[in-house]
Amino acid sequence: MNVALFEPEIPWNTGNIGRTCIAAQATLHLIGPLGFSLGGPEIRRSGLDYWPKLKLARHEDMSGFISSLPANPSVLVFTTKAARSFRDAPFRPDSFLLFGRESSGLPESVLERFSGSLFRIPVSGEVRSLNLSTAVAVALYEGLRRTGGDPGRATMCYDNG
Repeated sequence: MNVALFEPEIPWNTGNIGRTCIAAQATLHLIGPLGFSLGGPEIRRSGLDYWPKLKLARHEDMSGFISSLPANPSVLVFTTKAARSFRDAPFRPDSFLLFGRESSGLPESVLERFSGSLFRIPVSGEVRSLNLSTAVAVALYEGLRRTGGDPGRATMCYDNG
């Protein structure tokens, strides 16, 4: 499974998403420009000492990301502008889960390009959306559940101490 972030702005979110990707054995794709430096202290703090273990792919821009996709890719776009629930998403083990920037989501051109693959994570009317890091975790683990992925089968997934 792959997680792709379009122009992420908040380093703590990206660091936490990186840690989630490591836990799920997913590759993180960062589509630039980024709103921070990957070498900054915020990334190190939020990703802790796990960051060097991350499978990371960097793309200069959306065109670079699109040109790197394999033939017949499964790109599932998560946006508040979608009508269909993420529960209807056709996850595959090699899916790319695409998320927009924290402040403004994905540009209209990207939504149009992937118009048949737009999904939302339902939330109450009390909030506009989930935090990006939370949304990635929800979608990624739903994808793993549906495709039979279980990266932590032999390990504990929590710490009591």
